[in-house]
Amino acid sequence: MLQKESFKVVGLDCQEEVGLQKKVLLEKSGIFNLHFEVLKAKMTVEYENETISAEQIIKSVEVETGMHVTLWKERHLIEPKGMIKKHGRLLMTILSGISIGVGGALEYSGRLDLARCLYLVSIMTAGSFIAVKAFFSLRKLRADMHVLMVIAVIGALIIDQWMEAAAVTFLFSLSVFLEHMTLNKARKEITALMKLSPSYANVLEQGSYEKKDVYKVKVGDLILVKPGENVPVDAVIIQGGSFFDQSPITGESLPVFKTVGDTVFAGTFNQESSIECRVTAKSQDTVLAKMMRLIEESQGKRSSSEKWIEIFASIYTPCVIALAMVVGLIVPIFLGHWFMWIYRGLVVLVIACPCALIISTPVTIIAGLTAAAKFGILIKGGIFLELPRKLQAIAFDKTGTLTFGRPSIQKIISLANYDEKGLLNIAAALESASTHPLAIAILDRAKKEGVLIQHAQDVKILPGKGVEGLIKGEKFWVGSHRLMHEKKLETPNMHAIALQLEDAGHSVVAVGDEKQIYGLLSIADTPRIHLQDVMEQLKKAGIKKTIMLTGDNTACAAAIAQVSGVDEFFSEMLPQNKVEAIEELKAKYHYVAMVGDGVNDASAMVVASVGIAMGTVGTDTAIETADITLMTDDLTKLPWLIRHSKKVMQLIWQNVIFALLVKAVFLFFAILGEASLWMAIASDTGASFIVIFNGLRLLKR
Repeated sequence: MLQKESFKVVGLDCQEEVGLQKKVLLEKSGIFNLHFEVLKAKMTVEYENETISAEQIIKSVEVETGMHVTLWKERHLIEPKGMIKKHGRLLMTILSGISIGVGGALEYSGRLDLARCLYLVSIMTAGSFIAVKAFFSLRKLRADMHVLMVIAVIGALIIDQWMEAAAVTFLFSLSVFLEHMTLNKARKEITALMKLSPSYANVLEQGSYEKKDVYKVKVGDLILVKPGENVPVDAVIIQGGSFFDQSPITGESLPVFKTVGDTVFAGTFNQESSIECRVTAKSQDTVLAKMMRLIEESQGKRSSSEKWIEIFASIYTPCVIALAMVVGLIVPIFLGHWFMWIYRGLVVLVIACPCALIISTPVTIIAGLTAAAKFGILIKGGIFLELPRKLQAIAFDKTGTLTFGRPSIQKIISLANYDEKGLLNIAAALESASTHPLAIAILDRAKKEGVLIQHAQDVKILPGKGVEGLIKGEKFWVGSHRLMHEKKLETPNMHAIALQLEDAGHSVVAVGDEKQIYGLLSIADTPRIHLQDVMEQLKKAGIKKTIMLTGDNTACAAAIAQVSGVDEFFSEMLPQNKVEAIEELKAKYHYVAMVGDGVNDASAMVVASVGIAMGTVGTDTAIETADITLMTDDLTKLPWLIRHSKKVMQLIWQNVIFALLVKAVFLFFAILGEASLWMAIASDTGASFIVIFNGLRLLKR
């Protein structure tokens, strides 16, 4: 039976270690798939538990690679304790640096023998960690960077370059330590969302609120969230009201006021007042937890850039090693000066280390995914982070995407002695028990206007037409244009007004009694704000075509298309028609996005190059269906997404070109004899830092 298990691998800081793990495990019977997250030092193994166990996997890695491993769920048990265990590499590196410094001073004063002793101390202290990893790599016939360093140090000693050998060992050890610290910084930045949700909740038990582990809080429990606290789990407010900072979840810059009936999300910050809430989701099922799971899973969906870099590095390293052998062993056969050319070959060997090249892309991709999540955009992997920059056309669904998906009263037209509140009073009384979308629109407007809603008596539904009933003993009705016509109460003026509203895509609701019509209510779905600005910004971002695809009638579609500013629209479409439209767009524009609600547009979103869902703050359907989810249904984030995708790719190629240029320059100077071993290590270390921090800049945007 196939099983998937995750492990914490201490010291998993570079793709070199990943390669060694793969070589060790993939040759084992029963192991089918491996996945690594370098920034979390996490390894996930898919294996057949009847053939191999988790304990055997741990033992294999520890024996054959020398790296300490434990189950991911027990990773807190292997945190190093004590100065030596926790800071051993740092202490050894400091000792190595002191030894080489004192040794250099002694050599300058003529005490060469004593200086060499200190150089040897420097090599032994800093090189202890390097030699161990090199040993395990050689056992698997892998020439990784640790093997390259050991060969370089031994070669330098053979040609009597003691100080150079010590300098290489010290600088390489220092670079690995600093790289490890840099990656730890990246890990802290990227996992910062995990700290948003507190570890406890104030739960009502036996009449008082008691602190309780958040993992033990159940759906339906009553909790208290005090001002200055983060919400522990998703819940609905049952008493009180306060402003909440939702920026970690939705990317909204301003606090949002929430009161009775509103949902609050785990990880959001309560700014003002205490509120009482009823829990709606367990800690592992909150919107924040879903976001974290999505970010973790997205790291496994590697971008084309990551795949390209890995393939390139697998070719690059052997080629440079071959070049080093030519320089150090072949050239002196013809030109003589063996020590000089061997030294130059060792410098080339050191420069061959591809760490800066390999690490730059995954760091940038994960930083890009995390920055987008902070902005309220969830992206399912590096491949979908790259694609928005290529988009040439975007198709939008109408209802719930370009509009809010909730009908509302747009106009109230009084035709008799009733004012707006009077008309709303009659309509709300008759519709008070209805759940029809038009009825809800009437009731919402009545509440907004402060109308005291009565309940009509003897209410009768007129199927497909409207409703009638008694209000204070008098008979009134609310109905469609058709009902108004059937009752023969419609005047030419009323008919003209109704037709004008219907042509604009509105539903017309008449209010009257058996003698006359008192007024008309115009109801339509409300367009989202800033639509035209969004379309303009998309054009500036490089989008050539925007279209709307809807199953709604032509009049409604035309009205929303005009308000939104899309280039073209198609109405009365079935799901398969939307798929056909997307395929036609792809044939012309190649890269096309479909933006929808994640339910009705699922088939079109799958066919599109990128499916983008309106998230309604993290609904399961939207997150599962789409490649990218807009957590707050905010279309203004689309232009940012495209610019962000372009920025990520710019940084990736900046890093790749920079790393290659540094190596090319030093290779040139190494062959000419103008570069030393310690200069080669310093350049590789510097390049690694620069590309890492360049990628992490995305987190500060």
